[in-house]
Amino acid sequence: MTVTDNSINAAASASISLTVNGEQHRLELAADTPLLWVLRDHLGMTGTKFGCGIAQCGACTVHVDGRATRSCMMPVEAVDGATITTIEGLAPRRDHVLQTLWLEMNVPQCGYCQSGMLMAAAALLDDIPAPTDADIDARVSNICRCGTYPRVRAAIHRAAAARNGGQ
Repeated sequence: MTVTDNSINAAASASISLTVNGEQHRLELAADTPLLWVLRDHLGMTGTKFGCGIAQCGACTVHVDGRATRSCMMPVEAVDGATITTIEGLAPRRDHVLQTLWLEMNVPQCGYCQSGMLMAAAALLDDIPAPTDADIDARVSNICRCGTYPRVRAAIHRAAAARNGGQ
């Protein structure tokens, strides 16, 4: 898929290649466009949310080459050639163990921060199969205005156990 943003200044434009959720994209747009807006406005991936705009809250978390990355401050030129996974691509049938437990355990309250929270938690479990509370606190630093942190932690522990053959 090729997307061109005709409103950009030609001197500041860049040709960017990304693989998003397994689909190759070539985009012509301003090199400093934040990845978040490329995903939402240019590619229609609206599951990734805008929260603070300063990479502090984590609502915009996606995976860039397998690493949890806050996309609101990441210029698209910095991820040229990268593989991006958004919440839409975490599990196309929405059956990732974390997504299943998030629903089963009623983790979200308002839900706004949860796509970023899920992406941070998934990256954590990929790196640390049996995380401690300290690991969770260090790696899932997303802000949740509703205070669902105890449920988030419990769901991550259950997901780790399930992935490691336990209940």
